[in-house]
Amino acid sequence: MSHNILITGASGYLGGTILARWERAKLPPYRTLYALVRTKEQGEAVKKYGAEPISFDIKEEASIRTAIIENEITVVYFLVDAMTSVSQIPMIKALAGVKERTGKEVHFLHTSGAKIFSNHAGLPTDRPILDNDPELYGLQKSSVPKYGVAQMALSTNNNVIDTADAHGVKSYIFVPCIVYGEGEGFGNPISIQTVAIVKAAKALGRVYRPDSGEFSWPVSHVADTANLYLEILRGILNGKNIGYGRNGYYLAASGSVPWNDIYRAMAQTLAQRNVIETDKVNLADDSAQEEMGRALGCPKDMVSLFLGGKCTLEAQHGREIGWMPHYPPEHILDVADAEVDLILKNI
Repeated sequence: MSHNILITGASGYLGGTILARWERAKLPPYRTLYALVRTKEQGEAVKKYGAEPISFDIKEEASIRTAIIENEITVVYFLVDAMTSVSQIPMIKALAGVKERTGKEVHFLHTSGAKIFSNHAGLPTDRPILDNDPELYGLQKSSVPKYGVAQMALSTNNNVIDTADAHGVKSYIFVPCIVYGEGEGFGNPISIQTVAIVKAAKALGRVYRPDSGEFSWPVSHVADTANLYLEILRGILNGKNIGYGRNGYYLAASGSVPWNDIYRAMAQTLAQRNVIETDKVNLADDSAQEEMGRALGCPKDMVSLFLGGKCTLEAQHGREIGWMPHYPPEHILDVADAEVDLILKNI
């Protein structure tokens, strides 16, 4: 029972679901689970899941170092910022301080995203790429993203791995994809990409696809996604030598689904509810891209980044450590009506 664990983002979609599924995961013994909170109400909420609330400034290095070292935290699950490494780097350095003080192995899991492993980030899409491919770190290091925000997030992945390696910390890059289903935690119950489709459709009165190609994207139910986070932790707590560092990428996906199938399924449901005028899906022209950008709060040339693109990353690493998704990829199409209803209720 040597590990103290910290999870950030407990009120979020993924973090909340992880906490909600924590007890049923029947993890190996550990000492204390801490959950970073911002309010008294959040503190009371995380206690219901067996977590000890902790508050500190994740943007201030001294505050981070004090919290992690004084509580001898050896495992950090980071779920609050995929874009920058403002908090991750000092957390990794603080974990190294715990290792130096206690001699225990320390672990840092960074939550990234499938966009950083797609055409948006300049990765190859002419062939499948496995998340346990030993060449994946090199591909990430040499990629030239199409967008500045993608470059930031890609650099964060690399910075986490390189900094952890330099300080003797085991790092893991967790890769959510199109995640769907109702969050099980006490906070945000809805995802991101499916929400973007609905927001854009509501603003334009119909569903448009941003890309002319027949692109696909990996998908995963939120429960399966949370279970992979927990399976990685199970390996850590059991002292298994699961892949980490340059070999520590983990995609949570049951498979891939064509974007056009997702657009059609959601368009049919939105039309049935009279949210949009027609269930027909058209390719967005320049004017439609402009309107979609306004609805999503981004320039028109970044609309595909929000709800399109091509990603050929495939999930193998999780299966190697015992994770098995429950929901097949086509399930996202089968429950499009429930997904749309959930989104409409919460936006």
